[in-house]
Amino acid sequence: MESTAPGNGGEFPGGFTEWMRERSEPDFGAVVAHPFTEALFEGKVPRDRMRGYLVQDYQFVDLLLALLGAGLARADRHTSRLRIAGSVAVVTGIENDYFRRSFDELEVPRHEREAPELDETTVAFRDLLGDTTERGGYADVLTVLTVAEWSYLEWASPGPERLPEDFVQAEWITLHNGAEFADWVSWLRSELDRVAEELDERERARCLRLFQLATRYERDFFDAHWR
Repeated sequence: MESTAPGNGGEFPGGFTEWMRERSEPDFGAVVAHPFTEALFEGKVPRDRMRGYLVQDYQFVDLLLALLGAGLARADRHTSRLRIAGSVAVVTGIENDYFRRSFDELEVPRHEREAPELDETTVAFRDLLGDTTERGGYADVLTVLTVAEWSYLEWASPGPERLPEDFVQAEWITLHNGAEFADWVSWLRSELDRVAEELDERERARCLRLFQLATRYERDFFDAHWR
């Protein structure tokens, strides 16, 4: 994948985020159209795979909150902080409630919810989230958040003609294709596009590397739970 960012000459007619997405193929497309999500639309993800997937995905929640906190601390505008704070409320409210109810339905014991054995892909992605939280600037934080949220919006947006009867699979789709989530992703992209205008070539190249790496980890995560 290409990893060279252009300079400050207005080279992003489609926006900086779209430019990075184009340079993160074929991984981004593989996340959006993955056998796991196709089976999810049909309600045909085997119970054990859905269970394992959600247990591992839940291990990102605390780190995601920390990453959002880093965004709050490093944002350059009051309005940006307010927007990020709204997403924190969603993660700690609606999304956390979904995990709780799903784990009850899937009979996941407490120790497995809180401290499971981590998959290799989970470890790698957690390391990226943690490193970006500790060392990344505002643009870096936005980049990793954009990959995580945008890729999920893209796979979930088509939606099935009829939602699965199993709420665990149905609500995982609707959590990621609703109007509020779409608006959040749109804001993330526009915010990163705005911030990128003030970045130098080195900083833009770093964002591209982060975007490509996070996209690869998203693909690896789906692959791991489909195999």
